[in-house]
This record gives sequence, structure tokens and C-alpha cells, in this order.
Amino acid sequence: MPPNTAISSADIASAFRASIERRRTFDAPYRHFFIDDVLPAAAARELCDLPFAAPTLDGVSGRREVHNDTRSYFDADQMARFPVMRAMAEALQTTEMARAIHDAFEAPIDDTFLRLEYALDIDGFWLEPHTDLGVKKFTCLLYLSEGHEDLGTDIYADRDTHAAVSPFVANSAMVFVPSDRTWHGFEKRPIKGVRKSVILNYVTHDWKAREQLSFPETPVRV
Repeated sequence: MPPNTAISSADIASAFRASIERRRTFDAPYRHFFIDDVLPAAAARELCDLPFAAPTLDGVSGRREVHNDTRSYFDADQMARFPVMRAMAEALQTTEMARAIHDAFEAPIDDTFLRLEYALDIDGFWLEPHTDLGVKKFTCLLYLSEGHEDLGTDIYADRDTHAAVSPFVANSAMVFVPSDRTWHGFEKRPIKGVRKSVILNYVTHDWKAREQLSFPETPVRV
């Protein structure tokens, strides 16, 4: 049974806004940000402990969509099962939170939809460099698991030029607004246990997989 969480959407929104105010900004190789203590500590722990099974890669990786049938989202069914998922989605759906994100990161998220993926990565996982440019208007890669400090997102100057690795610290995140320069991925390297994260996107009306959205009938407003 899921825990009877006492964590509210207001608690999560307050922590998220505070983390945004403390953001660290980097301009190379493209503008991106690091934020810390993104969620209340109890919420971060509860999310990390959710009983989702990591997908079997069967030797295939490089893009997340090759395993679409085993991916997990903060959708209606999962939010009904796990109150902490609903609390997080409700916090990020509010106009106040959307406006804070819009203003801090110059993110064009008015009239977009909230998409939250619960990502579980095991040894053998890797991601080719990509930009998220297109229907994604905001990307926040929220790290959950501990002991994976060297497993942060790889940052590239272009498709072929590795530039840096973001720190993978539990309850911290890398943030960027997708453009034709926001190359990122994950170089194949050993993963002990399960690398856990939440991928937060705001996506446009052109997003076709509506079942992945937290509130598919209700866009966020700034």
C-alpha cells in the first residue's frame, strides 16, 4: 500500500519556488541552471521509494522511446495510487508555479501541458545527444536516488562535443529551456542499482501521447 502522505501541493510549491530563487545559472555551452532542495525532503524520499520496477533493456538503449511500453508517468492512474505524485503534479499545475518558472527561466510555458515521467535507469542505459527542441517548452531533470553522483546528465556543446556532466545529487535538478543548442544525453557508463529521476516537461498542444499528461484537458496558464 502507498504511504498515507501528509505532503501537500502547497508544501511542494513552496520548496520548488525557494529552490528556483536560489538557482545557479551557467551560460556555457548553453544557458542552463542547477537548483537544489527542489522538494521537501520527505517528498523526495517518498518519490524515490515508489514501488516501480525498472524496465528491462534487452540490450537496447539510446532513446527513451524505444521502451515506451514500460515507462511510467504522473498520469491519472498513478496519481490516484500515490498521493505524493498527485501533490507534485497539482503544485506544478498552478498559475503561481507556472508564473514562477516562466519568470525565472524565461520559459514560454503559457498554454502548455504538464508532463512528468518517473524514470528508472539500469546498467546498460544510455541516451544519444538530443536537444528537446520542438513540443517541449521546459525541461527539468530532477534527480532522486543517492550514491549516483557521477551519473548526472551529460552536457554537449554540439551533437559531437562533450562539455560537462551535471552533478547527480538527490533532490537537485538541471533545468533548461529547449533550443537548438541544448544538447544533452547520457554517456554509457556503469550504473549500480537503479538511477531514479523525474523528468518534468511542459509541452504544447501538439503532444500526441495525451495519456502521459497529468491534466490532459487543462493547460497551465501564466
